[in-house]
Amino acid sequence: MCGRYALAFIQGFKTRFEVMDLLAEVEPRFNIAPTEEAPVVINEGIVRAVSMRWGLVPSWAKDMKIGNRLINARSESLSTRPAFRAAFKRRRCLVPATGFYEWKASESGKVPYYVHLKDNSMFALAGLYEHWKPPEGQTIRTFTIVTTRSNELSVEIHNRMPVILRRKDEQKWISDGVLETKDLERIFEPYPAGKMEYHEVSRDVNNARNEGEDLIAPVRAAHPNS
Repeated sequence: MCGRYALAFIQGFKTRFEVMDLLAEVEPRFNIAPTEEAPVVINEGIVRAVSMRWGLVPSWAKDMKIGNRLINARSESLSTRPAFRAAFKRRRCLVPATGFYEWKASESGKVPYYVHLKDNSMFALAGLYEHWKPPEGQTIRTFTIVTTRSNELSVEIHNRMPVILRRKDEQKWISDGVLETKDLERIFEPYPAGKMEYHEVSRDVNNARNEGEDLIAPVRAAHPNS
């Protein structure tokens, strides 16, 4: 699962994600939470970065509150679950990030950890997006983050992790049309554990209103996979 993530730095954002049209306000964020707006990269003939609300609301939904329950989409059921089926075929997106948070149960309560790449670089999470029009008002764009089984590192915290796309698969993921089974099998394979690490962070991250670089700072040594 992925319930919070960060985009801690943005230098080189357009180049990194091959963005031609920047329509979103992109700024460093350290505690992106469900129902909040965040930059998402899509391909609409040209690659654009747009702002969307986290929590997918299907086009047929009667109430946008359904999005509160659809912040994640299991890779195993994208083609069968009605909420994700249409978006999986035609509306796939990149969710730029520098790390994500996960919580592990302990005797003193749930402990938050920040999971990131060893080189601290930006990466893309696999996402889906939808357009939803309320009875009154303008169309709202929303997104969800696709998850898969955890790799050897993140399984120490949780049995699910977001799908981190390999660079070679990012443009393929947001291309128009149905992807081949062999491509999906590769894309949904957990990201290599040897390229990742995690560390415990302050419980201040539990409050979605909190922001700031101190949220990703380690309170204990990192746990690398080597």
